[in-house]
Amino acid sequence: MSRNLSISLVAALGVTACASAPQPSNAEIADACLLLKENRPWHDVMRETARRWGAPMGFQLAVIKQESSFDSRALAPRGDREWFGLVEGKRVSSAAGYSQALDGTWEMYKRETGKSGANRHDFRDSSDFIGWYYNTTGKRTGLGQYDYREHYLAYHEGATGYLKGTWKSKGWLVEVAGRVAQQAARYESQISACDALKPQKFLGLF
Repeated sequence: MSRNLSISLVAALGVTACASAPQPSNAEIADACLLLKENRPWHDVMRETARRWGAPMGFQLAVIKQESSFDSRALAPRGDREWFGLVEGKRVSSAAGYSQALDGTWEMYKRETGKSGANRHDFRDSSDFIGWYYNTTGKRTGLGQYDYREHYLAYHEGATGYLKGTWKSKGWLVEVAGRVAQQAARYESQISACDALKPQKFLGLF
């Protein structure tokens, strides 16, 4: 095998690892340390997103857990069946992928970041989308970096909706936002305490 071909195969495998990975087990979803050890490319991707956009890795994971349960092919649920139950109902929204981004919001993300080929079913693109949206709504709303509950409300309602308080009449959403905030903090704690994710010292000396 030629050197160039070997490099190409390694690069292709790296892209594939980020683009499509098996849906994590319940044990992995419950423990960010285990999850990211088993999916190391995800760790590298989210760390890059955190550095670029300021969105903590724990928040990124918590949003993906809530929105899609780490299913890259997740779609919005269907509404009531039609024609006396013989025909499946239409999707309640255009949400898709890890982040469950809507068509319009995803197109805006692609335009503003220049990532015309971004795909909602790709983990790298989904992570970057969450970071971009976090940064964009954070600037518009003035939310702090670790205001996880408020950031999720803005993620769901948009910056304009958040500022108008559209979420205040949605008790179910406020409850979900609270759970996402707790999960984000838990994930952050698990990541920071995970020795396997920390840079390894050379021969234990440096």
